[in-house]
Amino acid sequence: MFSKVLQDHTDCISRLAEITPAVEEAAARLSGVVAGGGRIFICGNGGSAADAQHFAAELVGRFEQERAALPAVALTTDTSIITAVANDYAYDDIFARQLAGLGSAQDAMIGLSTSGNSENVRRACAVAAEKGMLCVGLLGGDGGSLREGVDVSLVVSSHNTARIQEMHILILHFFAMKIESDAVGRGQ
Repeated sequence: MFSKVLQDHTDCISRLAEITPAVEEAAARLSGVVAGGGRIFICGNGGSAADAQHFAAELVGRFEQERAALPAVALTTDTSIITAVANDYAYDDIFARQLAGLGSAQDAMIGLSTSGNSENVRRACAVAAEKGMLCVGLLGGDGGSLREGVDVSLVVSSHNTARIQEMHILILHFFAMKIESDAVGRGQ
């Protein structure tokens, strides 16, 4: 069984070569946001929520190098806001409402959705667009409805949620490495 999982994982990694230019573009643009004094907001559901928190921790804490803390916020962590917005508005608004209050044109948003169809992520991307923020989508399958709703669409060519999440964390680690390396180069 593990051999099959390993082969599926390896196949998925090899297909990432098709989106390498877009991954590098997204990393450079996100690094530019941080260099310009902006923040990176991240959101997703379930395992993608955990990945959002993991990525924020890599930037605020550190990834591989000692440096100043970098501005990243996982919109998945404040249970009081999430439950209040879900109760008073709708669950589909839990990320959009936070971004409406916290985001600005100099910031960026990363939306994670293994299906590409998470409505709460789609609404956050719409708010990001209204504010003039960079929006990067880490998606799966065919990219779903989010594919066209982001500035940079990174679609992992798979319909297996676990494999998609494994590729998303690989991409997020690359983002962290690029952002951190550039920050260290600037003396941050």
